Amino acid sequence: MTFLFWLLLLLSIFSYFIYPLVLTLLVKFRSLPSHYRQEFSEEELPNVTVIVTAYNEENRIREKIENTLSLRYPAEKLTLLVASDCSTDSTDEIVNSYFEQGVKLVRAQDRLGKENAQLQAIQTVEEGIIVFSDVATRIEEDGIVKLVQYFSDPQVGAISSEDRFVSKDGTVAGEGAYVKYEMWLRKQESLLAGLVGLSGSFFAARVEVCAEWDIHSPSDFNTALNCAKADYKAVTAPDVLGFYTDLADPSKEYARKIRTVIRGMTALERHPEVLNPFKFGAFSFQVISHKLLRWTVPWTLLGLFIVTPFCMGKGEVFYTFAYIAQVIFYGIALFAHWLPTLRDNSLIKIIYFFTQVNIALLDAGIQFLSGKRMTVWQPSAR
Repeated sequence: MTFLFWLLLLLSIFSYFIYPLVLTLLVKFRSLPSHYRQEFSEEELPNVTVIVTAYNEENRIREKIENTLSLRYPAEKLTLLVASDCSTDSTDEIVNSYFEQGVKLVRAQDRLGKENAQLQAIQTVEEGIIVFSDVATRIEEDGIVKLVQYFSDPQVGAISSEDRFVSKDGTVAGEGAYVKYEMWLRKQESLLAGLVGLSGSFFAARVEVCAEWDIHSPSDFNTALNCAKADYKAVTAPDVLGFYTDLADPSKEYARKIRTVIRGMTALERHPEVLNPFKFGAFSFQVISHKLLRWTVPWTLLGLFIVTPFCMGKGEVFYTFAYIAQVIFYGIALFAHWLPTLRDNSLIKIIYFFTQVNIALLDAGIQFLSGKRMTVWQPSAR
């Protein structure tokens, strides 16, 4: 039981604590120097196609089109395609009303999901850079100009923006500890083998990276995997921001987490080869550590909670303290759920968020193992 205790403890902390340490050391000793952001002149700027995927977005599509048309980029080098996943409202009609301004509609023949609609649009693009953006995401005026500069590095195959939440009063929410941690982790992965997942709401890739497109896997994973296959890197761009408002119904955030994790698990199920370090090297290590082992954390934590009492007694005070610490940790999360004001404390907020995320991971894992898959999507109201 003591061996099982330490094994479960190791697996529980590896993804969050040991992996970042190992990643830092690998970046320090193994990564090659990168020279991102070598400025293009206006004449050198590549052709850019912005693909916006939409399903029944009549209330928001006009605002998204106006935002895209207002971006500071040579008009002759910027194309906007709206990929409609068989919308049944007036989304398509609104898009067609912008035809004279160069906006093009690509409508999927069957409603097979976001990635299928994106594929229909990708197949119309012959060269340059493709930018993928959600309807709910607002791009800064110079966002595309900043983004394409990263492609001056021949190693770079895809770029991920960084998300910023906008509160209902219009203010940009500050970065919490967890967000800062994830952004730091992204930076380290960018320096080693590249990101294992991009920001699905706003990212870009070379056309050739999008040649292989699995419509049953999330596009952010598709792009990262395709970069690894083609010896490119997918990197993060800290100065390229995508702004989107919080969900109109905060209770739907849990369902969004479940959907995201199930789609990620589906991607690994369909592409198990990415877990082979002999084929993908450090990229496989990152996928296993950042994705697969993190999804197992709620299971190992549950196992740890069950096993610890069996290690207590016979003068083993450490295991008694370990069990008490677990009870206190989960007790704090429970009270923070009942009394939201407790979350004003930074430490309690982190404990609550960590517990909430792992409950969602556990729920998603159970649903995935039960056979649930999510390809067709319904946009969340914001």
